[in-house]
Amino acid sequence: MKLKNNVLKTTLIVCCFSIFMAFGQNKQTKFWSSSEEALKEMAQIKKSIIAPTFKNKEYPVTAFGAKGDGTTKNTEAFKKAIEACNAGGGGKVVVPAGNFLTGPIYLKSNVNLHVSEGATITFSRDTKDYPLVLTRWEGMDCMNYSPQIYAYNEKNIAVTGKGILNGNANDTFWWPWKGSKNHGWKEGTPNQFKARERLHLMMKEKVDPRKRIFGDGHYLRPYMIQPYNCQNLLISGVKLIDSPMWFISPVMCENVIVEKVHIEAHGPNTDGCDPEACKNVLIKDSYFDTGDDCIAIKSGRDEDGRDNKKPAENHIIEGCTMKDGHGGVVIGSEIAGGARNIYAVNCKMDSKNLDRVLRVKTSSSRGGTIENIFLKDIEVGSFGESAIHFNMFYEKPGNFMPTIRNIWVENLNVEKGGEYAIWVKAYKESPIENLRVVNCKLNGIKTPLKIDNVKNMQLENVIINGELFKYDNTQK
Repeated sequence: MKLKNNVLKTTLIVCCFSIFMAFGQNKQTKFWSSSEEALKEMAQIKKSIIAPTFKNKEYPVTAFGAKGDGTTKNTEAFKKAIEACNAGGGGKVVVPAGNFLTGPIYLKSNVNLHVSEGATITFSRDTKDYPLVLTRWEGMDCMNYSPQIYAYNEKNIAVTGKGILNGNANDTFWWPWKGSKNHGWKEGTPNQFKARERLHLMMKEKVDPRKRIFGDGHYLRPYMIQPYNCQNLLISGVKLIDSPMWFISPVMCENVIVEKVHIEAHGPNTDGCDPEACKNVLIKDSYFDTGDDCIAIKSGRDEDGRDNKKPAENHIIEGCTMKDGHGGVVIGSEIAGGARNIYAVNCKMDSKNLDRVLRVKTSSSRGGTIENIFLKDIEVGSFGESAIHFNMFYEKPGNFMPTIRNIWVENLNVEKGGEYAIWVKAYKESPIENLRVVNCKLNGIKTPLKIDNVKNMQLENVIINGELFKYDNTQK
């Protein structure tokens, strides 16, 4: 009798767990019934993203010995000003007009680094100025050169003002480390290839990230701005140029606002804004002209992304302008932790050197679920390859099947397009699910569709090259 009761209890627990999981999955995969419903959800998310505030007290870096002559190295002056501001309960560390050369800057809680109009912060090219810190490099955690602006486990931090952050990279320094002849690399000179492969192997073997030590002799370029595991971030107004690699890439942060920034560089991997495994992110009214993706939403590569179990969640992109780049609004490829609730509205894109408008890239070495992507009111002058682009074969395959589902694109208007309107390459076992395209006009398209494995794709009032385009969802 006791055994029978135990069996009944076990059966009941299993059934309850199954019902719970089914309910949870249904809740997570609910697709919008209308664009109004999606916009309402976006508005609720936006309300929860609040900019940090700071004490009304200023700490000019010049009061701590900084000189804006373009040659004096001001690393210690910046450090002293930020520490004093933090110790005093917070406020604004002010960089006045001038050209301030410095090594990496570490931001502490309650500090707003304010770069005044007429001020430039130029970052050093001396690698000895760059301490090794826990950073994330192409979705993999390691000890590497500090990002040029870095914070770890801090709260309420900001970079504001109308000044310039100059990463000081070009085809003579930082960029050649990529190993590309298009960016100054020559045969026989150092590059990142061996270190990148070693980091991949260490990640796969799950070596403690603090024991994955790189830096001098390994040629893994630092990022410009990377707060790691921080809360309440604001980056507003500044112009950012010539980063060694990705410009803005908060990692596992929450409550992030990037607004009114101007980002410009055509170096290798000079992505504009790449929030990684972050929650509640607002990117608005910003300009991107880049050598890689303009905005790329990420959640970690392979083992590091899956093991951290932190998706990219609740991201809003609005009022942004994209010029050159591999993609305008991008999800991936370092997306093993998944992504959900990604919105992009009222954006403009225009460049023959902008390859794709919406780009989702992943692979079966990543896994993860990418769901609930909403784009509306996107005006495009021109682009190069695809307006809507999904690729599950971006890198070598593995044993972790990715899922991409619930995508709504509305009012995407293209004056003069490129090769494809919609391009899809997915696994037969995991087709792109629930792709709805509504009220879109795309001109200058050579090949309307190139589709490989889609389930439940709906085109409603989609006009391609002046003609209403009809699509039979049963066709292969």
